[in-house]
Amino acid sequence: MDKTHRIAFFDTKSYDREFFDKVNLNYGFDIKYFKYHLTPDNIVLAQNADIVVVFVNDTINRPMIDTLYSYGVRLIALRSAGFNNIDLQAAKDKIRVVRVPAYSPNAVAEHTIALMMTLNRKIHRAYFRTRDANFTLQGLMGFDLYQKTAGVIGTGKIGKTLIKILRGFEMKVLAYDPYPDNNYARTTGFDYVDLQTLFRNSDVISLNCPLTKDTEYMINKKTIADMKEGVMLINTGRGKLIKTSDLIQGLKSGKIGSAGLDVYEEESQYFFEDMSDRIVTDDILARLLSFNNVIITAHQGFFTREAINNIAETTMQNIHNYILGRELENEVVYKEKYQTA
Repeated sequence: MDKTHRIAFFDTKSYDREFFDKVNLNYGFDIKYFKYHLTPDNIVLAQNADIVVVFVNDTINRPMIDTLYSYGVRLIALRSAGFNNIDLQAAKDKIRVVRVPAYSPNAVAEHTIALMMTLNRKIHRAYFRTRDANFTLQGLMGFDLYQKTAGVIGTGKIGKTLIKILRGFEMKVLAYDPYPDNNYARTTGFDYVDLQTLFRNSDVISLNCPLTKDTEYMINKKTIADMKEGVMLINTGRGKLIKTSDLIQGLKSGKIGSAGLDVYEEESQYFFEDMSDRIVTDDILARLLSFNNVIITAHQGFFTREAINNIAETTMQNIHNYILGRELENEVVYKEKYQTA
């Protein structure tokens, strides 16, 4: 058991402690939990730590990297797959960064389907109607998914799992990925195409790719114009894949028929927090919430018991491997393409 390496654990919720404490029985790490995001104002909380554990909305820029390094922190352990919130260029040769690349592809893929089905069959609207004893069907008509075309952007583990489910509905699937898996496409029964072809032919589009310099705001005024009239757009990837102001214009014009968002480009101030007794001061988010054909979930696509347990297991194993000087198979190393604007 290791008692010498001190871990500062930020943005802690009760479920984090439940699963990480259980897994830590196998390691005995000295963990100090903090409920706050790691920010420049509270970074001093990491002063006595050797390792910092953070989540998706803990943004660590160059000055914070330098401060952590001066404190003696040599490892940042992300308990997420995404890593766009870390300045990897600043961390290079100073602090190593590890992540959890595949905590549960099923969890996110199934949540994508939940958003799709709810939007299509207007389940959210029907739920509130029937609670008020309103049993009319007016405005609740959907469409058969059978033989419709789904466009999947990103065919990593989540994208591939999603495609299998979509093929189960007997949907046609078009996919885009800069690194196509043609063998998987042949065996699963879908086609890789360029983005413009995907936009023009898809009835439903799902974003399942990472946020990089190349994918930031890939959904914008120009690409929305290429899409089918009334297209359904689902984003369980990263908020900045979509330029939200352009999405709103697409919704207002009817070009986008509906949108399911598990992420939002300015989510860090709101998601994972209870804001019910406060005013939403983000005008763009407030506008999105006003559409009855938009469903927003608070980055909960990953939130299953299996996924949280896998996150805890992999995060702790990443830390253990670092302490023992082993190869870090889940390390994120700076590459220019990873940096976003």
